[in-house]
Amino acid sequence: MIKIAVVATKGGVCKTTTCANLGGLLADMGFRVLLVDADVQPTLSRFFRIRKRAELSLTAVLRRGFVTEENISKVEIPGIDTLDMICSDAPDGEVQHWLSTRLDRGRRMAVALRSVEVTENYDYVIVDTQGAKGPLQDAAALAADILLSPIAPDTLSTREFLEGTLEFYRNLETADMALGQMKAFICRQERTTDSRTIAGFVRENFSRFSGRVDLLQTVVPYAVAYKEAVTKKLPVHMTDFRRKGAGPCAYETMLALAYELLPDLAHNQVRPASLPADAEVPAASGPAIVRAGG
Repeated sequence: MIKIAVVATKGGVCKTTTCANLGGLLADMGFRVLLVDADVQPTLSRFFRIRKRAELSLTAVLRRGFVTEENISKVEIPGIDTLDMICSDAPDGEVQHWLSTRLDRGRRMAVALRSVEVTENYDYVIVDTQGAKGPLQDAAALAADILLSPIAPDTLSTREFLEGTLEFYRNLETADMALGQMKAFICRQERTTDSRTIAGFVRENFSRFSGRVDLLQTVVPYAVAYKEAVTKKLPVHMTDFRRKGAGPCAYETMLALAYELLPDLAHNQVRPASLPADAEVPAASGPAIVRAGG
């Protein structure tokens, strides 16, 4: 089982969209996926239709320190029955305050995600986090094997990543738990000179992380398809799987991101089952690197 926490110290950089679309893609490949909405703003909990809502949610998981079937909500997506979710139920910040008083606050989610209900029933766990520092984000990051951080190529988002992310990572390294590798990728890149210039600046400045953070080559471009998928309450690869111009469709982009993040998928050429025969198919040798405006 692989645990991925999608983290950023700034909101509005497509963390939730990444969780939903990556989780939906992996589930469509046949993997058993558990999404965890660890954001006090429960956007992920509302992203998909819920077929069966659990009696208990995130607060109970953290307070008890374990996961049971009564915490697991069933996501409804046509043709996919392997995507579940632990929904957020703490919009008032109560769970944040409770965690802050606990000496074991950094371990609470890690321990819970080692529950038999999780380890025996899921191949991937993907955790969405809030766009601000705090004990809930720390707990999610310390529970993960991989920390995935989206970077929007605008001045404020880039500055926050290059400054805030390094501080966040350093603070976590002082904890007495092993910290997963952080991997970042550029998202929402527009076809403008300014956007490409900032993205180039990010890549040039990545040497300061000294190998502690990997910058993935895959770029998720800005595209209306991602907003349309939210409206339809579906993973974007199921709604945008044919090219409409020179650029890649969302399916190609998300597949490239999944392959680069999880190389075993690329090695085995694992593909989603729901797409029609005429969907865009990346080269057999592996996914092309998707670069917006390139």
